[in-house]
Amino acid sequence: MNNPFETLIVPGGILLLGFLSALLLPAPAFNLSMAQHLQQMLHLQDLNQLYTLVFCIWFLLLGTVEFFVIRFVWRRWFRS
Repeated sequence: MNNPFETLIVPGGILLLGFLSALLLPAPAFNLSMAQHLQQMLHLQDLNQLYTLVFCIWFLLLGTVEFFVIRFVWRRWFRS
């Protein structure tokens, strides 16, 4: 039987793992010319906006990958 709160648990777990990734894994860093090129391409005001977007996308992506890997391991080997 599925948990009725699964629709809330999945995104919450992804966000929590994303926050843990922020503490453990380094985010991508661009050299200055690439950062300025991305800033102009995305029509951003300054580099702070670019890095805010990059960090949010990076940690949500890592959180999603970690969530599904942990869920797979749990269901495959530890669930009875």
